[in-house]
Amino acid sequence: MKRWTIIVGVMLCLKAAFAFPAEDIQADLLRVLDLQKAAWNRQDIEGFMAYYWNSGRFTFQSGANRLHGWDALLERYKKSYSGANWGILDFTDLEVKVLGADHAYVIGRYKLALKDTRREGLFTIIFQRFPEGWRIIHDHSS
Repeated sequence: MKRWTIIVGVMLCLKAAFAFPAEDIQADLLRVLDLQKAAWNRQDIEGFMAYYWNSGRFTFQSGANRLHGWDALLERYKKSYSGANWGILDFTDLEVKVLGADHAYVIGRYKLALKDTRREGLFTIIFQRFPEGWRIIHDHSS
């Protein structure tokens, strides 16, 4: 019995030693979304895209469409949003789910106020922590 108590105690200590600060991760990801929103609203597409994983393995899904790669998403944004089509972006109803020290996802709602219309929808974005910081590795927006 004493042996099992020691084993359980060691396991609990190891778990605590390798625990990750979920609150810090949540704050980091919300900060990334604020930076993206600010970049979008000043029409800085490169600043907005800086938080997407710059890789051919990045994925973006919307409706019945799927894109592979950072370059493909940049081209989509440049084609779809320019001039009067740019709009003011806002994120609401954000919920961060931390999956581990280096992975998390955020669900929420985006709102894009254009000159004469408003677009809005839901999104799920999956983040991974890289040496350069948190990056979106998958974006599913509807």
